[in-house]
Amino acid sequence: MLFNPALVFSFLFVSAVLADRRRERQSRFLDRIEQPANTASDGLQYSNNWSGAVWEENDGTFTYVTGTFNVPAPSGQSGSAASAWVGIDGDTCANAILQAGVDFTVTDNGVSYDAWYEWYPDNAYYFSDFSMSVGDIIKVSVTATSTTSGSVQVENLSNGQSAYQQLSSAYALCGQNAEWIVEDFDENGTPVPFANFGTVTFWDAAATGTGTYTPDGALIMEIYQNNQVLTSASTGSSYLTVQYI
Repeated sequence: MLFNPALVFSFLFVSAVLADRRRERQSRFLDRIEQPANTASDGLQYSNNWSGAVWEENDGTFTYVTGTFNVPAPSGQSGSAASAWVGIDGDTCANAILQAGVDFTVTDNGVSYDAWYEWYPDNAYYFSDFSMSVGDIIKVSVTATSTTSGSVQVENLSNGQSAYQQLSSAYALCGQNAEWIVEDFDENGTPVPFANFGTVTFWDAAATGTGTYTPDGALIMEIYQNNQVLTSASTGSSYLTVQYI
């Protein structure tokens, strides 16, 4: 998490294009499941796809969400993957999600990373020529300027790149939810094999609109698949840590 404030950034604004090699990548709404029988009743909630912190508030509460994290080094079978992102809606508001983040995928040759944005249920779009490596510091922000328009920005604070995209959609946001998430996303309609991503910590994490929120005090979600809890999430004053277990 070390950052040199004296470093001068030359921001490269990267155009957004749909990646051909993974054209059908898509997130999902929060897929909450009942308390598994073999887990403690500790106030946590579980889902098939999201792990992290989620706020559930009234309409119009959230218009901006941001968080910063280090690019992890995932492991697992080739094709396994996970994604770290921030977003608005997708839980109690199941109309849409405005979100942006980074996918990390295990390949035959190592690991690939892709920065993306999505106004779900539309498909995800990737930012071309946006490079990152293990350990790079990534800042992600999403802004809703109305219920059907907004913008996203992904910044690599380690190499000075920045990708920005304005968006509009027929799928209206509610502004009920703000979230910082590690996800087992879908590809071609099926969840990808979930990679061991190690640990992802979102810091300088905040959501604003009618007030200011951090992950601390939000609903904590952990991923449960095949009768196993796969993640552990915890929060502090302005951070969220999600660990693969």
